[in-house]
Amino acid sequence: MYGTGDGALPLRPVGTKGNQGFLARSFQHVFGGGRARSSLRYYDLGGTGSSKTALDVGAPAGTDVYAPVDGTVAGLTPFVIDGKTVGAEIDIQPLTNPSLVVSVSKLRPDRSLSVGESLIAGSSKIGSVADLSGVEQQALARYTQDAGNHVTIEVHPAATLSIP
Repeated sequence: MYGTGDGALPLRPVGTKGNQGFLARSFQHVFGGGRARSSLRYYDLGGTGSSKTALDVGAPAGTDVYAPVDGTVAGLTPFVIDGKTVGAEIDIQPLTNPSLVVSVSKLRPDRSLSVGESLIAGSSKIGSVADLSGVEQQALARYTQDAGNHVTIEVHPAATLSIP
């Protein structure tokens, strides 16, 4: 998790912070906390701002990616690094909260995916993890035994139209 400073809404992690310091780990071991409630682990990768607004979900390149929420595809935008298209960003408008947009980026979109398509969380394949190891140094690689490939998930307020 990290802060992007680009207007994304803050996220609250669940589980144990995997890259916390020795004192924090010792405190939790003695007094309870993270590990007792969940075996999930997250890593704080820093970034701008005090709130965490982006979540990187690590997986090997080519791993299938499914819709994180029930909703409708609101946008398919090329994901560009140094002028080269290396994947896509998929914007999903959740059915339960249409005032938001869930953006999933750094993936190769499924060929059949189109704007306006309905998605079911965990069932609708939206693409596969892109291999970005050749175009950028990935921060997640410090905590994995691979190149650190991942998709990034952010939640933004949906655009609104104002009528004068």
